[in-house]
Amino acid sequence: MIYTLKNNQLTVQISSKGAEIVSAKRGACEYVWQTDPEYWMGQTPLLFPICGRLFGGKYTYEGKEYEMNLHGFARASEFETVSVSDSSVVFSLKANETTLAQYPFDFELVVSYTLDGSKVSSTAIVKNTGDKILPATFGAHPGFNVPLDNGSFEDWYLEFSEDCTPDELVFSDTCFNTGKKKAYELKDGRILPLRHELFNIDAIFMDRIAPAVTLKSDKSERSVTMSYEGMPYLGIWHKPRTQAPYVCIEPWCGLPSFDGQIDDMSKKSDMFHILPNKEKAISYSIEFN
Repeated sequence: MIYTLKNNQLTVQISSKGAEIVSAKRGACEYVWQTDPEYWMGQTPLLFPICGRLFGGKYTYEGKEYEMNLHGFARASEFETVSVSDSSVVFSLKANETTLAQYPFDFELVVSYTLDGSKVSSTAIVKNTGDKILPATFGAHPGFNVPLDNGSFEDWYLEFSEDCTPDELVFSDTCFNTGKKKAYELKDGRILPLRHELFNIDAIFMDRIAPAVTLKSDKSERSVTMSYEGMPYLGIWHKPRTQAPYVCIEPWCGLPSFDGQIDDMSKKSDMFHILPNKEKAISYSIEFN
C-alpha cells in the first residue's frame, strides 16, 4: 500500500512494504531515486536488524547457525499500518514465522514519518517484546537523484553542517570491516565533491562526522539535507564502476561483519543490546528544498 503525505510544499509517498519513502516531489522535481535495473532497484530502504553484510551470510546464536541477507529483512517485509493522516504515517513490523527463521528474537519495529513544511522526520523504535536481550541495529539508505535538475553529476557535492575531521572506515574489497581507519580530507573542512570514481570499489564510510549533510550544487537552487544526530556512521554510495545518476546518503548505527569472522550475534559489535520490555529510538530527518 502506498500512502501520500502532502502539504503546500511537498508531496511524499511512502510504501508499507519496507516502510520506505518511494517519492518526494516539490512541483515537478522528483528527489528520490526511481529505480533502474542497470544501476539499483532500491530507493530508501531501512536496514534492520543488521547493517551491511554478515561474513558468509550467516551468524551464530546460542550454538545454532542462522542465515540472513545483506542489511537484514525489514526492507523486504510488509509492515502493518498503525495510523495515517495527511501529515503522518506509522508502521509496525513484529516478529513472525519468516523473521524467526533467520532471527530468533521477539521484537517490534515501529517506524513513523511526519511531514512538516519541506521536512520529513522519521523515528524508528526497536522494542524488545521477548524475554532475552535483543541484539539489533538500524540504518537508513536513501537514494537521491543527481543531478536534481541542472548540471552534471560532478557539479554536485555534499556539504557538512559544520567543519569536521572524519575518519574513513577501511573496508575489504568484499565490503567487510577491517577495523582500520584513515583520515578523510574534506575540501575546506566540510565539502565532499561528487564524482563517479569515488565508488570504484564500493561505498565511502566515515565516522567523526557532523550531524547533518546537504546535497547541493552551485548550478541549482535544489538541495537535500539529511540530519542524523546520534547515528555514528555515514556512508556515501552508488553502484560501483558506473555512471549512476544518483547518490545514497546513509546514516548507520551499525557496521558489516569483520572480514573472515562469523559473528556470534550476542557479541557482534555496534549492536544495541536491548533489555526485555525496553526499547531504543533512532531519529533522522530529510529536508527537500
